[in-house]
Order: sequence, then structure tokens, then C-alpha cells
Amino acid sequence: MTRLRIDLSYDGGAFHGWASQPGLRTVQGVLEDSLGRVLRLDPAPALTVAGRTDAGVHARGQVCHVDVEDPALSPTDLLRRLRRICPGDIAIRDVTEAPDGFDARFSAVWRRYCYRLIDSAQVPDPLLRNHVVQLRHPLHLGTAQEATRLLTGLRDFAPFCKAREGATTIRDLREFTVTRRGDGVVEVHLLADAFCHSMVRALVGALTVVGAGRRNLAWLEEVASSDHRCGEVPLMPAHGLVLEEVGYPADEQLASRAREARARRSLEKT
Repeated sequence: MTRLRIDLSYDGGAFHGWASQPGLRTVQGVLEDSLGRVLRLDPAPALTVAGRTDAGVHARGQVCHVDVEDPALSPTDLLRRLRRICPGDIAIRDVTEAPDGFDARFSAVWRRYCYRLIDSAQVPDPLLRNHVVQLRHPLHLGTAQEATRLLTGLRDFAPFCKAREGATTIRDLREFTVTRRGDGVVEVHLLADAFCHSMVRALVGALTVVGAGRRNLAWLEEVASSDHRCGEVPLMPAHGLVLEEVGYPADEQLASRAREARARRSLEKT
């Protein structure tokens, strides 16, 4: 078997998320179908992705891998043909033969997301309406930045996640910053070893209510200390979120990183 790494981008607006779902248009479903057609395989080969994105979420730096037996096409030829048949809202950036030990999901050491929004103090650009979320309240950046510092680091993010049976909610949020661009768009950048289901959108939701003065920092500290999902934290719309980049270690560390990532994490062990 040959493992191929595929780097891609997509506009998530017309997809029901990454993961295949019967009768629904998903990124995984479209890409696997395209691979099956190009490689003339039935059934089509299954993809493993670095980070599943929800319906409406975009990706600029997504990574996945596929295992194929004696591929008839070189990675360069496969790249060219995939680009030819994939729809316009999916861009195949590269196809390469993966190094030994590579796993798109478990070898990753970090994922970086960006959430883009604009507050009521700015006039929205209609060309950005499918990728930038409009807030109804002005956002005080200084207060929002204080909020990010309360949540950065290794902790249990259960208050900001949708629980999944058997899955840990302990994550290492290494970067959490908020800045305003020259055109008024506010960018919230988050980098962590991994993210739980809906974690980014909930963290940004908490940030906006504190930054808008609707809640204070004491409320955020209380929420963060809880051991379950907090219903008072709003879940931000999907279309403002982009998976920007996935990071991997050096080739010789890929296999060991994958073994480490598969182990269930606890705060007592870290």
C-alpha cells in the first residue's frame, strides 16, 4: 500500500461539513468520489483527515491521507487530474507520497484556526458576508484580549465543547489572540494541539460577550471552571471560521507522535 498526503482548501458554505453523510454533499464524499473516478477504484478509497470541520466551516490548510494499492498514477498526475474534476469550491493544493509513519490526523502536533467578524462600529463589506460574521454590538479589543489570557494553556475545555462519549476534552490552547485589521475586520486566532467539537466557535462566543460588555471576566472564570458545557456561552455561526493550517513534526518523529496522540489524555498525567 502507498500512503498519499493530500493538501487542500475549500469553501464550506455549500457542504454539510467534512464527514461523509448519506444523501448530503460533504467534502469527504466529493473528494473520495473524485479519487475513485480518477484511480478507477470501486469502492472509492477512504480518506483520513487532520481535523473534521462542521457544516459551513471553511479550510485553507486542510490535510488528509489515503492508502492505495500500487497507484497507476504518480502523485503529480493525480494532482493534475483531481484539479481537473473537483468542483470549484474545493482546491487541491498538493498530492505527495507520505513519509513513513505519517498519519494526517494523529501525526499532527497543532491546528490553527481563524475566526473573522466585524462589529457594529464598522460598515460590513457585502463581499465578505459568507466568510465574516456581523456582530450587533461594538467589541472592546482590550477586554477581549484579557479574556483570551484567561483561557490559554493546558486545561479541560468541557465548558466550551459538545461532549462525545469516550473522548477527552483536555486540550493545550497555545495561542489565543484577537486583533483588528485595517479594514475593521476582527481576527481571532487560535492554535492548539487539537480542538474538541465546536470548541473554537464556543470560545469565540465567550470572547464576544465579554468583549461587548454583556458579561464580565469573573463570569468567564466561573464558566471556565465548570466541568460541563455551559449553555450561557453562545455558539458562533460556522461561516466565520477557517481552518488555516495543520502542523507536523519532522519525518522521523511522525510515528511516535501518532502513538502519543492516540493515548487518552488526562490532566493528572500531564
